[in-house]
Amino acid sequence: MTEYRVLLFYKYVNFEDPVSFVENHLRWCRLNDIRGRVFISKEGINGTVSGRINNIEKYKDHLREYADFQDIIFKEDEAENHAFSTIYVRLKNEIVNSELRATSLKNGGKRLTPEQLLEFYKTGKDFIIVDARNNYESNIGKFKNAITPQIKNFRQWPSVVEDLKGFKNKTIVTYCTGGIRCEKASAFLVEQGFEDVYQLDGGIVTYTKKFPDTYWQGGVFVFDERRVVEPNQNQELKYISNCHFCGTPTAYYINCHNLDCDKIIVSCHKCKIENNYCCSEECRKSANKRDKYYG
Repeated sequence: MTEYRVLLFYKYVNFEDPVSFVENHLRWCRLNDIRGRVFISKEGINGTVSGRINNIEKYKDHLREYADFQDIIFKEDEAENHAFSTIYVRLKNEIVNSELRATSLKNGGKRLTPEQLLEFYKTGKDFIIVDARNNYESNIGKFKNAITPQIKNFRQWPSVVEDLKGFKNKTIVTYCTGGIRCEKASAFLVEQGFEDVYQLDGGIVTYTKKFPDTYWQGGVFVFDERRVVEPNQNQELKYISNCHFCGTPTAYYINCHNLDCDKIIVSCHKCKIENNYCCSEECRKSANKRDKYYG
């Protein structure tokens, strides 16, 4: 058994005092060797952290001591080591950046369990499945037949919905990594007149843990130093992307180490090293590059 765990969690709630939470939570995490990123705002909490098993169990108990977070749901994954090098606890206006502040979460789409989504596929139900993530995430993994909008950030979701307006009378399923973006994405769809909207409960992470090698194709983009999780063993489903340099099937990615570029590219491990973690000869010659080489 691996000694470390990675937690992914969020909760939308009217949180009274996010300012004092930042300092207190940061102190607690440092004392208990919890690393990662936790965003807190008046609309709730959004985080992903790593630690040794005993510290992660303490962390879950600690967070649930807050009345607002007593019923928070943690998605948990095994890890060989810490998935982060440090801990950040940040005060935010929103726990996920969007242009949907006027959208009411009360209008969120119906929650669709992984079991129900599996049944949708197996029975050949007529539905549209839409990725609410960014294009660099869907480039390495997606659900079968999913619409994968070519957006760079979630703030562009309204433009996605505009493109979907021809499907207003269809069954729409939205999905994202852990569910946080779909809370707002599905609510916005409902408010724009879409008639039958669902959000995948627990997101990709929950589905792929329960049903790998079914209808998820490729890797799962994660926002920690693991960079990607590969849930499938079936080689036909393991990769949908290829190395930018040599074309080898892979789900791994890097940020170009030229800070003036910083483009996300898919790269196998061999090519990332041979190309000095850069996307092009021009970027390899840049004097403004990251010092740290990881992964």
